[in-house]
Amino acid sequence: MSNLPAEPEFEQAYKELAYTLENSSLFQKHPEYRTALKVASIPERVIQFRVVWEDDNGNVQVNRGYRVQFNSALGPYKGGLRLHPSVNLSILKFLGFEQIFKNALTGLSMGGGKGGADFDPKGKSDAEIRRFCCAFMAELHKHIGADTDVPAGDIGVGGREIGYMFGAYRKAANRFEGVLTGKGLSWGGSLIRPEATGYGLVYYVGHMLEYSGAGSYAGKRVALSGSGNVAQYAALKLIELGATVVSLSDSKGALVATGESGITVEDIHAIMAIKEARQPLTTFQHAGHVKWIEGARPWLHVGKVDIALPCATQNEVSKEEAEGLLAAGCKFVAEGSNMGCTLEAIEVFENHRKEKKGEAVWYAPGKAANCGGVAVSGLEMAQNSQRLNWTQAEVDEKLKDIMKNAFFNGLNTAKTYVEAAEGELPSLVAGSNIAGFVKVAQAMHDQGDWWSKN
Repeated sequence: MSNLPAEPEFEQAYKELAYTLENSSLFQKHPEYRTALKVASIPERVIQFRVVWEDDNGNVQVNRGYRVQFNSALGPYKGGLRLHPSVNLSILKFLGFEQIFKNALTGLSMGGGKGGADFDPKGKSDAEIRRFCCAFMAELHKHIGADTDVPAGDIGVGGREIGYMFGAYRKAANRFEGVLTGKGLSWGGSLIRPEATGYGLVYYVGHMLEYSGAGSYAGKRVALSGSGNVAQYAALKLIELGATVVSLSDSKGALVATGESGITVEDIHAIMAIKEARQPLTTFQHAGHVKWIEGARPWLHVGKVDIALPCATQNEVSKEEAEGLLAAGCKFVAEGSNMGCTLEAIEVFENHRKEKKGEAVWYAPGKAANCGGVAVSGLEMAQNSQRLNWTQAEVDEKLKDIMKNAFFNGLNTAKTYVEAAEGELPSLVAGSNIAGFVKVAQAMHDQGDWWSKN
């Protein structure tokens, strides 16, 4: 609408969902769902506030804080908190909108939300981070709770920040409850939570390989972007399953393997230490089996690859890079990041899927492929509610089941609502979008959030 400010990231997320719904038989079979989409595209509540804190020099600093409580039809609002200078309302609305349908695909009772601030944690002291987190929670605590809204970590928010925020909430609310996920193991956290998004991504793609007849990970060359939690643990799990990891990256550039052995477990542990210290990948010391490409993303520099897993941030695979991956023989693309591919890149992958049938690239969207992180956050909420701790094996098994169900839910929904030619792989982006949307829309209808004419 012309009276609203431009929100490019949110508009992109909305268009991607609306396009797949329009190009399926969903609205033909259920025209009333157009009303549901109109209602679901507007957040239930947007909270914006100032965060005033003091730096180490005694100067007053101020940032913008946000919480977008998008949809609670399936459960308490659930979604991360992002601390990054790029944070604005458009980005948080896009992330919150995606979160609604991602959470629906986990099968757990979670609504969708997202929050954060335009605060840059890089270069800040531990004391400054603590003061900011306490000031941020001084306002946010009024709007969240274990049965209302349960935030988690995201970019710029790890275990340290969650700890400071949880402590500030506990003091302000005078309650010890599961109000945040990603907590420390001794105070309500869950095993497998740091690994969950990366592990879940690998489990999901494993089902893509199996269904398409491509076998296991053994011998597959996999390109990853990013070098945070998602990329780190995805890389470790891939190596464990016999794949060769050929790239990682950060905002400064890309690290690309030059030999056949790829990036090693020892390399990844060294990179974990670098990132824990909030240092760029340029500080990584290697023995010449990788090369550093300044200012580049890995996709056009990795040579032949079988699988590409964007795990850094939104819009990190462009149309040209998508075409480059096809030329490099890539057969599987799955997003470890949210909206990792541009709409033009998705179009390249989807057109190839239709044209090349069983020989095509197969693309999976982040709302399905990376839902493992929020799934284990949901499992952490369940453990908190029961005052229990599950073992690592128990959580990992539940994660595997959730990723399997997310894959087959999207797959079977695509078969139901999206016309496909003989031998064509089902559209996972369309199937996942429709499956998540229908579940949320029906719950909203049942609760009176929208209705049909009698």
